[in-house]
Amino acid sequence: MKQQKRKDQMEMLLTDDGDASYSGSSPSKREKVVTFRLALAVTGAALGSFPFGYNLGSINAPESLIRDFIDTTQERRDGTGFTEHALTIVWALTAAIFAAGGCLGAAGGGWWATKFGRRDGSLLASSLGVVAGVLMLSCRAARAYELIIIGRFIVGIQCGLFTALTPLYLAEISPVQARGAVGVLHQLALVTGMLTAQVLGFPVLLGTERCWHILLGLTALPSFLQALILPFSPESPRYLLTARQDSNGCRQALEILRGSTDVETEMNLLVTEKETDSQDKPLSIYELLMDTRLRQPLMIGVVLHLSQQVNGIPGVFFYSTRLFQDAGLSEHAAKYTTSGLGVVMVTMGVLTVPLMDRAGRRTLLLIGLGGMAVMAASATVTLCLRDLVSGFDVLSIILILILVVFFALGPAPVPWLIVPELFTHDARPAAVAVCVFVNWTGNFVVGFGFPLLQVLLQDFVFLPFAVALAAFYVFVYFKLPETKGKSFQEITILLNTIDSTQENYASKDEQGMVLKEAKSRLDQRSSSDGQPTPALAPVADKGNVIDNSSKYYGSTDHLIESDKIT
Repeated sequence: MKQQKRKDQMEMLLTDDGDASYSGSSPSKREKVVTFRLALAVTGAALGSFPFGYNLGSINAPESLIRDFIDTTQERRDGTGFTEHALTIVWALTAAIFAAGGCLGAAGGGWWATKFGRRDGSLLASSLGVVAGVLMLSCRAARAYELIIIGRFIVGIQCGLFTALTPLYLAEISPVQARGAVGVLHQLALVTGMLTAQVLGFPVLLGTERCWHILLGLTALPSFLQALILPFSPESPRYLLTARQDSNGCRQALEILRGSTDVETEMNLLVTEKETDSQDKPLSIYELLMDTRLRQPLMIGVVLHLSQQVNGIPGVFFYSTRLFQDAGLSEHAAKYTTSGLGVVMVTMGVLTVPLMDRAGRRTLLLIGLGGMAVMAASATVTLCLRDLVSGFDVLSIILILILVVFFALGPAPVPWLIVPELFTHDARPAAVAVCVFVNWTGNFVVGFGFPLLQVLLQDFVFLPFAVALAAFYVFVYFKLPETKGKSFQEITILLNTIDSTQENYASKDEQGMVLKEAKSRLDQRSSSDGQPTPALAPVADKGNVIDNSSKYYGSTDHLIESDKIT
């Protein structure tokens, strides 16, 4: 009976072509998906993600120069300088304080996005990047390494805010047909920033005794560019309608983004979503955590964001130069090899844009986590035996680079994209804030603890992460349904079914079978009636067919009929 109920629920969301129906527009009419103003808004939003990657990479290549500056500055003050252990602690703090600021920014990101808006909140947050850049640029002239720490803390707050603001803004301004591709641009901008910092950190450019502080200070540049672009971009239409009750402003924003005055269908969609929200105001984090109906999607979001950080990658990004030196490379060669991490991340970031809507989120995530687990375990073996087996030192470096490839394939982009998809407007800011806070906390713990873990475990440093990755793989395999090609309401049904029956769709085939059988029954019923399958009414009007939690997560985007990008 439970299996039959699941099939009946699927019937309510399927039409005669097997996809979610989008009523209100002609299927033969293909609308222009990307306009100049949409591209401009997406560019402005993505610039907020650039400093995140830049500050992950900028601290890496000049590590020895910054450590010498810290030690020399302290010696000038007290005549003795730091002990090696104390210097390691101060350096770890300098690197990881960025993530501590990120935790603070992420915790307030949902409130910030609701209070100031997606676009205006981004404009305010960009000013923090300018301040941080000026502080770090001034550290040598002021002979104060504390300015680096303070600057990285401030830019960490900025990046924490943007890890909430950018995914929200991108999800809410993009058309249904391009949401997957647009959502990945947050991660692509992040890794582009990291590669830029790594290249600028070459000894022939800014990775020198005279210029390393300029490398750190350049984090202000993307924030400045963002402040120039965003005033020409509209606020999120969803935010204007649901938070500010500004229907005229919402319509104007849609017309600007779509390059057309024919936005009635999408406007009706937003009105429908607003009316189905049971809350008059966005949920607080406390209300989100206390609502048992939201725990299933929230648990998925939290675990996915943990899998992005508790896998050794923050340690690789922060300390790859030292890591490659320990593997046998010279300092000069290690700095250039470090740039390979950025090249890998950018290349894979470009590839995942089309793959996200073709291979599927769950598939990419499983491949990424499984591959990372194998590479982490293999790197542990080669690091332990590199003194005994010729060539294992080089193989260790290759395995670490392949580890980054698998990371960029799934665990890097999927968590940023999937959380905004699971929640409607009322719960979305709080859910994003919670998940992003968990992400930054994991980044801080791994970033701060990695050098200490190296001292404690030495060549076994990747072993704990291999175990964690295996655990994340098992969770995703049993808990996360494949969302490729499904409307948000179909995702909601899959989540509700898993939560209420404790039965998991362990494979894509099982999910597809339910959809296929429900479609077949619907087609048969339609044929016997001699009538075409009618367009669907909003799910909110279906009584008790779907659990009330659909008021919070899922979307009414399935009410628009449009062509799929293939």
